Amino acid sequence: GAKKVLLVTDIGVQKAGWVKDVTDALEQEKINYIIFDNVVPNPRDTNVHDGVKLYREHRCDGIIAVGGGSPMDCAKGIGIVVANMGSILDYEGVDKIRYPLPPLICVPTTAGTSADVSQFAIINDSHRHVKIAIISKSIVPDVSLIDPETTLSMDAALSIHTGLDALTHAFEAYVSNAHSNITDLYALEAISLVSNALPKVVTHPDDMEARASVVMASLLAGLAFSNASLGVIHAMAHSLGGWLDLPHGLCNAILLDHAVAYNFEYTKERYQAIAEQMGMKGNISRHDFLKKLHDFKLSLGLTQHLSALGVRQDVIPHLAEMALQDACIITNPVMPTQHNVEEILSHAL
Repeated sequence: GAKKVLLVTDIGVQKAGWVKDVTDALEQEKINYIIFDNVVPNPRDTNVHDGVKLYREHRCDGIIAVGGGSPMDCAKGIGIVVANMGSILDYEGVDKIRYPLPPLICVPTTAGTSADVSQFAIINDSHRHVKIAIISKSIVPDVSLIDPETTLSMDAALSIHTGLDALTHAFEAYVSNAHSNITDLYALEAISLVSNALPKVVTHPDDMEARASVVMASLLAGLAFSNASLGVIHAMAHSLGGWLDLPHGLCNAILLDHAVAYNFEYTKERYQAIAEQMGMKGNISRHDFLKKLHDFKLSLGLTQHLSALGVRQDVIPHLAEMALQDACIITNPVMPTQHNVEEILSHAL
């Protein structure tokens, strides 16, 4: 029923041609639109408010997001403020949104963030340099149009980082203290799919079957973590993204095995089930599982450490402090201390 939609995207997605596919379809249906492409990676509160201004100026009545997690999270933020007024920062936390968003359709062009199916939006507070988490059922998109073809425009690095983001979502949802039988099913299947398909995507980027498997893994992992939440990895990745503006998927990928090393003793049986989905057999030791994760990352060509991204030892206490204030840490299998989080970050240097 929309008459004029705000199409939220970014420059890279525009260049890839996916926006034109959407605008062609809108024109065919005689639906007016205005494009908002002022979205940066780790979208800022300022991006959201610029989008809100455009939405109101052009009297839009619906939103379409085309892109990865950044345009989708920004689109959610725009919808929140349009319907509820104030600043996007007012809605940090769980269930702070009173009024429903305008209709929201998401067309994801990456396979990993799961913003297209989740009740999360992550926005960077540009004043405090902190990523805030907004969690509400009302920001689950009304429709998501998911097609593996759109992921062909990702380069190898982005394919790896977003794929490992999906894997991290599934890991953290499965060991979350808020997991359920239903989220377990989604998480384990996502782990199996990513483990098998992501290496094929790296070696054969045009393998549509492999890309479809990673896209499905992202969807399933999104359904898992949207209901079971996440853990210490995402809490740390959010602090790194907020303070140093680092790529979210890459942060998760680097932190994954270091956080598992900390969590392992507290939830061995769950990591045993994860190991089995990754093809390991028998009673798995902590050492063997960590080696498996390390080798899997190496097989994808992922060798970076946090120090290579500009993270220094002297900023680690601040990063740990911010991670401990992140909503995701509450559902980690065990509540870490400041010292614990500093240790995990230091090991990832």
